[in-house]
Amino acid sequence: MVSSFITASRQRTAALLRRCDDWWRGLSPHHQDRFAALAPLAAVLLFMAAIVAAFWYLRTEEAEREHEALRRDVEYAQQRVRLRLLERQEQVMRIARDLSNQDLAEEAFGQRAEALVNQYPELQAITWVDEYGRTKASHPAPSLPGELIRSRGEVLQGDETAQTFDLVREQQQPVYAQQTAKASQPVPLLQLQVPLNVQGRFNGVVLAEYSVDGLMRYGTPTEVLARYAITFLDANAQVLAGTPLAPRTRALPWGNMGVHDANAYEVPISPVGDRLVLRAQAYRTSLGVVGSGLFWLVVTLSAITVWMLLATWHHTRRRMQTQLALVAETNFRRAMENSVLTGMRALDMHGQITYVNAAFCQMTGWSEEELVGQIPPYSYWPESDYEHLHHHLQEELSGKTMPGGFQVRVRRKNGVLFDARLYVSPLIDAVGKQTGWMTSMTDITEPNRIREQLTASHERFTIVLEALDASVSVAPLGSQELLFANKLYRQWFGSHTAGHLQLVAQAGVLPTATATSADDEDGLMGLPTDSVTSAHTENAEIYLPELGKWLEVRSRYLSWVDGRLAQMVIATDITPRRLAEEQAARQTERAQSVSRLITMGEMASSVAHELNQPLTAISNYCNGCISRLRNGQLSEEALLTALEKTAHQAQRAGQIIQRIRAFVKKSEPNRQLADVAKMVAEAVELADIELRRHNVRLTHHVAARLPPVMADAILIEQVLINLMKNSAESIAHANRPASGRSVELRVVPKTIEGQAVVEFAVQDTGQGLAEEIRDRLFEAFFSTKQEGMGMGLNLCRSIVESHQGRMQAQNLYNGSEVTGCLFSFWLPLATPLGDTAPTVLANASPAKGLSHGADAEKNR
Repeated sequence: MVSSFITASRQRTAALLRRCDDWWRGLSPHHQDRFAALAPLAAVLLFMAAIVAAFWYLRTEEAEREHEALRRDVEYAQQRVRLRLLERQEQVMRIARDLSNQDLAEEAFGQRAEALVNQYPELQAITWVDEYGRTKASHPAPSLPGELIRSRGEVLQGDETAQTFDLVREQQQPVYAQQTAKASQPVPLLQLQVPLNVQGRFNGVVLAEYSVDGLMRYGTPTEVLARYAITFLDANAQVLAGTPLAPRTRALPWGNMGVHDANAYEVPISPVGDRLVLRAQAYRTSLGVVGSGLFWLVVTLSAITVWMLLATWHHTRRRMQTQLALVAETNFRRAMENSVLTGMRALDMHGQITYVNAAFCQMTGWSEEELVGQIPPYSYWPESDYEHLHHHLQEELSGKTMPGGFQVRVRRKNGVLFDARLYVSPLIDAVGKQTGWMTSMTDITEPNRIREQLTASHERFTIVLEALDASVSVAPLGSQELLFANKLYRQWFGSHTAGHLQLVAQAGVLPTATATSADDEDGLMGLPTDSVTSAHTENAEIYLPELGKWLEVRSRYLSWVDGRLAQMVIATDITPRRLAEEQAARQTERAQSVSRLITMGEMASSVAHELNQPLTAISNYCNGCISRLRNGQLSEEALLTALEKTAHQAQRAGQIIQRIRAFVKKSEPNRQLADVAKMVAEAVELADIELRRHNVRLTHHVAARLPPVMADAILIEQVLINLMKNSAESIAHANRPASGRSVELRVVPKTIEGQAVVEFAVQDTGQGLAEEIRDRLFEAFFSTKQEGMGMGLNLCRSIVESHQGRMQAQNLYNGSEVTGCLFSFWLPLATPLGDTAPTVLANASPAKGLSHGADAEKNR
């Protein structure tokens, strides 16, 4: 156990050391020095913690072993006592069985009871009790007190014995009971009552009484009694037999820290149950971990180790302080000598070089030996700049130094010139006297080159912005200052911020107080607190009457060069595009009207036939009335009936003409809440004329209680009529028999892509779609009919997609045979925020290459 603990401790220590090493490498030198000074103190604390943890672990293991041994022994003793009780119970039940079978007389009962009592010391008495609770025979043990002996004819007394007798009468099962000790009954007894059953009738009990003390002495194994203090307890934890140990006192307050009490263990004895509990307490046979000499030896050695570690920590701390002072001084000197970024040169009061560092030598190309001791002119001065450099040197020696330094040209040993900036400061000795001048030199050739490139880049950038065909302006937030404006902006708005603010306000891209939550806003500016790089571009299309132009305005926030938060606005002239879109919309509208006129032209003969029926009926009613009036055979009632029928036929003809007129009438798209059932009924009424002309049967089903959709009813009716008309033409071309010429229209609610929609589906029994025309089904001006213009399907799909819907087409199969075609489209349900602004052209045009189906029969 100890070896496993040591192995686990080593593994945990190794992992901890690896993590500490990684953490140490990530610290700065200053923090490493501070932690190094504290390392011995930390070692003392860790050592003490390890000692305490080790003893706690050993104490825990020892207590666990004691408790486990105690538990095994107590359970073994419990089994022995249980077996002894079951053996006595079996013997008593045999006597009860012989009495129930009337195979045992009273004298024989006494002999058998005497044999059991004499053989088993824990049995104190065996008594035969009849069904009325009277004692018929009893044999007590010699050790039983006289007041507990039951005489012949005595009725059972005592609450517990009588209650147990009644319980046995009810259950007809053996029952154990515990008689607690009283003043009149000083010895606690354990009772077993076994019922007597004569021909199915309760005939009394056999009462066996046990001495709890004898049961403990003779039932518990001797080796258990030798190792533990054994006691028998009742259900109330009262001691029935045995003597418990006094509570153990702890030598140290942490003597049993974190461990449950391993000194005692108790278990109920079956079959008595919790009314008889066996409890064992372990004797203290060893001194334990804390009481052993090893413990105190380790404590002494630990104290000595702690004292040595503390002394080492104190010594290390003093040494570290001295070392830090030395390292600081050394690092200062080394930083000056080994600086690779700045060249250092020291001059005395007369201008002679007394010191140069390695960086200065690297910059000029001369060695330290060549430079130290030189007087003006120095070897690194260009010959053309002698006069200028002499002037600077005199100013330097006289103390006229410039805070920002001065720029000079320096010549390398190989003759190459470079730009340098010199900074001068006086050298003061330990007594405060100036002994010379320290000059630092920095190579600024590359910064000068970058500055020139940035200047050229800025000029090119400005030229590009000036030549843009878009207005670009930048203004700080909360200020009237215009930070930047290109040429086009100045042409449109001048050099003021009024145009910038007008564009921002009219485009509506300024953040508002309700646009974001309080946590996402800056309380000082009211602007999003996102970083500039994560900000997104806003855009809007506005119209400026003073310019007569449509502008696309894009805006974003940026951090200006001086750190202020600014807003950049880019306005692009999109007037030609908007004019082209409006013209395209008008052309699409005309195409829709022409498509409706073409549809009605194709249906003209059917419409004429439909109108001919009510007109013929009107003519017949009128001629009949005239004839009967001339003959004097027309009564007033018959005339009224004829006139009512004539009016009904005239109204029917007027409704047909009105419906056709409303369908072909040119009008602007008017998207509003539309009743789906009414819209379908009107489309079916017009399409049914054409279907009857082709001898096609039309059936339609509209789901009940459909919610409204936001749509232009005339346009959707046009789509439905085209779909049903094309289906009829497909059936006619397929030469289907009369029984197979049908078109079905179904309108049902559905959920598509998580959106509630209404689906319109037209299914026919025609010849289906050929493979070669599927890819071009919805192209503009593509048609398979000689007289077709190829605009029907394209316009149908454009109408559906302008309503935020989708259309598709597919063949129907019976095995490999095409039995018809199914065209369907869906429209989203109306919402409170439904937008009625977009037109058919705005969302779909022939040039977009639409991908979903509508009415395919136009192209078949």
